[in-house]
Amino acid sequence: MENEAVVKGSYFEGLWKFFVSVKLTVVVLLLLASLSIIGTFIPQNESPADYLRAFGPFLYHVMATLDVFDMYRSWWFQGLMVLLVVNIIICSIDRLQVTGKIIFTRNPKFNLASYRRRKSRRKMKLNGDIGHIENHCQAAIAKMFSYCKVVSTDHGVAITAEKGRWTRLGVYIVHLSVVVIDEGDSIDTIQLRFKNETRKLPFTIQCDDFDVQFYDSGAPKEFRSKLTIIENGRVVMQKDIIVNDPLRYKGINIFQSSYGRSANQGAVLDSAKEIELRFQSNASGKTYNVKTQLEKPVEIPEGLGQFVLDAYHPQVQFRGMDVGSAFVGTLTPKGGDPSQVLLPIKFPRFDTMRKGDVVISVAPGVEALFKERFFTGLQITNDPGVTMVYIGFTLIVLGCMVTFFMSHQQVVVEIQPKGKNIAVMVSGKTNKNRVGFDHKLERLVKNLSEADTTEYRKVV
Repeated sequence: MENEAVVKGSYFEGLWKFFVSVKLTVVVLLLLASLSIIGTFIPQNESPADYLRAFGPFLYHVMATLDVFDMYRSWWFQGLMVLLVVNIIICSIDRLQVTGKIIFTRNPKFNLASYRRRKSRRKMKLNGDIGHIENHCQAAIAKMFSYCKVVSTDHGVAITAEKGRWTRLGVYIVHLSVVVIDEGDSIDTIQLRFKNETRKLPFTIQCDDFDVQFYDSGAPKEFRSKLTIIENGRVVMQKDIIVNDPLRYKGINIFQSSYGRSANQGAVLDSAKEIELRFQSNASGKTYNVKTQLEKPVEIPEGLGQFVLDAYHPQVQFRGMDVGSAFVGTLTPKGGDPSQVLLPIKFPRFDTMRKGDVVISVAPGVEALFKERFFTGLQITNDPGVTMVYIGFTLIVLGCMVTFFMSHQQVVVEIQPKGKNIAVMVSGKTNKNRVGFDHKLERLVKNLSEADTTEYRKVV
């Protein structure tokens, strides 16, 4: 039984030493910093298709298994955060065992012998009644220090004083702030990515309109959604959102995330509308504009055959590339076999790749006859930990102010008769900001010397 107790005791001590180690803190912080940097290079919470295109199937499955695409919510990142929190708490408890005796004691101890030996002590001789000098010194010290007590010595009295004992808790306030910030949690989207799970909003989001503008190169310039928030059957908020300008309502943020062409929009072009086509003969170089309608055959000038527009498609893929909206028609050359012709509206020279006797294109202005329909992708985030982050940030600021700008100060003023004079010794110590504390001792000595100073000297 004794051996078992010894093993358990040594195991607990080893575990305690592991968590109380400053090296552990440094290693965990470096790991978290390094992983956070990696997280800035690998986009988080994108669609699986984007990751497949960027990394390929093998790396995608490896990284998805390790939760690299949702790094900050992964089990190993959260585990490191928990390890850091436990390390901070145990380090604080270990230090608090020592500092607690200093902070929470009612009657602080002053080792007079150690104060008499300090190199920074000051000495002076005063004339007058010892009782008067003692009262004067006690009143002057009480103005500068919150705790003040007079104790008897072998040859006189000593006035002990201190302030800022609680400032030793500053480092624990900073530690507490780290723990508070880490506990914050958030929800990314209504349909949680990589999980078959949905979250219900307390209101309805209605997209009243969506608009996308393009550069001349075809790249999207801006996409904007007009949103309405409906709660309990009534409109409570409306806003147009664009990228980096979300709608915020009741702690929930709605971001403009993506867009796309609607696959189920059907033929939005009226079949009765006239469509102007352009035919360019490769033999003569002449160009002819001819108006026609869907499913209505038209004769091509110069006897180049017959052409009919079969259908309009809002989104067309050609050899894996999105060419946008396009018409599809059938060309029947004179004495030849019919062939299908693709006419993308945005690319009037597209038909030159066919290398036929005639180049067919859609004349400019046809796009005004119809309007492409798009869908908008919204990302919804909820940050219930924002308040906790603000509290944590406030605690960090307060903790740093206490830690770096305030200190625990102790002073001893010893008064005893020396022949016809009264000898006064002023000594003190602080846990930080030694220079500022020395200036404070100088001011205290100056105040005490007003009780009839005849000699003053600093002992170095």
